[in-house]
Amino acid sequence: MIDYLQQNPALFITYIFLLGLLVGSFLNVVIHRLPIMMERQWHRQCTEFLKGEPPPAAEPFNLMVPGSRCPHCGHRIRAWENIPVISYLWLKGKCAGCQAAISPRYPIIELVSACAAVTVAWHFGVSWQTLAALVLTWSLIALTMIDYDHQLLPDDITLPMLWLGLAISLGGLFVDSASSLIGALAGYLSLWSVYIVFKLVTGKEGMGFGDFKLLAMLGAWLGWKMLPVIILLSSLVGALVGIALIVFCGREKTKPIPFGPYLAGAGWIAMLWGDGLLRLYLGKFATMG
Repeated sequence: MIDYLQQNPALFITYIFLLGLLVGSFLNVVIHRLPIMMERQWHRQCTEFLKGEPPPAAEPFNLMVPGSRCPHCGHRIRAWENIPVISYLWLKGKCAGCQAAISPRYPIIELVSACAAVTVAWHFGVSWQTLAALVLTWSLIALTMIDYDHQLLPDDITLPMLWLGLAISLGGLFVDSASSLIGALAGYLSLWSVYIVFKLVTGKEGMGFGDFKLLAMLGAWLGWKMLPVIILLSSLVGALVGIALIVFCGREKTKPIPFGPYLAGAGWIAMLWGDGLLRLYLGKFATMG
């Protein structure tokens, strides 16, 4: 099968694109439901702590149950209404039950998932690297959107992905185990140190602990050498976007901006083109020296 896909790259890319659309549909569920699941869990824990007994059992709510419904009328989404992108176009962006508008964000995330998957597959070809990179790519998309919506980077994603990055380093898929371990440690401690210094100087918290874990996760996958590239890219883009929001959109200077999306985007770029960017940077540094 692998040999057949290698001999038919167009078919391989088509498979990956369709798979990306399907995964993108699932990512929409994760992005919407995971924060709600976490909030309900925190509520149960707080209630149990304050009252000394667990709260009454609630209706099941997870990534699979209940089935998807329209938030306006409760119309149950049928299978033919849940085909990535196609259903949105067929329904003309409206609920089949009440004709309420469906956010275009859903097909956009599906397309982003598919296009990012194709980019990864084109870069790595038919290989185990592609499979691993797809898992990382889709995880970063989910983390980006959840952090954008809620300023939250769930441990349910970052920690398993951190351990997976350490595990695949045993096979040297992207980096060796030593580079992966050092990357995880350095990724966490670098942002944690910035957080501590900023808090000591200003008395305020400049970022959340989820950002530390996300950079540790990227360090585990890509190794410690990619951390400067990730930090530089994310800081540069974050600063430019932040200034643009303040100048052109009137955003308050004191309103926090989630840093996770910039880390995730920089990490994805580093995974694909980090070696070239690092060589370019070191080459210019050597020339300046």
